[in-house]
Amino acid sequence: MQLTIEPMQDHDIETVARLRLAAFFEGTGRTLEDDAAGLRKLLAGDGFEAALVVRIDGVPVGTCLFVRDELEPAHDLTPWLAGLVVDTPYRGKGIGTALVNAIEAHAVSVGVETLYLYTWEARDFYAALGWTWVETFEQDGETMLLMSRGLGL
Repeated sequence: MQLTIEPMQDHDIETVARLRLAAFFEGTGRTLEDDAAGLRKLLAGDGFEAALVVRIDGVPVGTCLFVRDELEPAHDLTPWLAGLVVDTPYRGKGIGTALVNAIEAHAVSVGVETLYLYTWEARDFYAALGWTWVETFEQDGETMLLMSRGLGL
């Protein structure tokens, strides 16, 4: 089994959008086309933001994003680790950790000192990787945890 983490390519978008829809957007009305369009816009950006994909034997099985803006309504916290998802059969094998580490390395490479994310279900996963609790808040009627990670610049 050969694992690689690479920048997302156009040919990955549909597979990655399907993973993201199942993980984050089920029942929200967001379509495959909506998510694919958002990913295309990210890939066409200025290079600060990033979309990474993890492949096993050449097949995309997970993704994570580095983005300027994540929560609505917009606020002054930036940038964000967002959209970490690993396909179910590949979970628990260190792939999520590898993606987080890769996003953190990208953040450092573009001069970021502090990175943010929000989660509820994965809070223990991120805490084990050195992320710290900032505050809880409500998002679309659900409790979320804002976390941050100082990158030691």
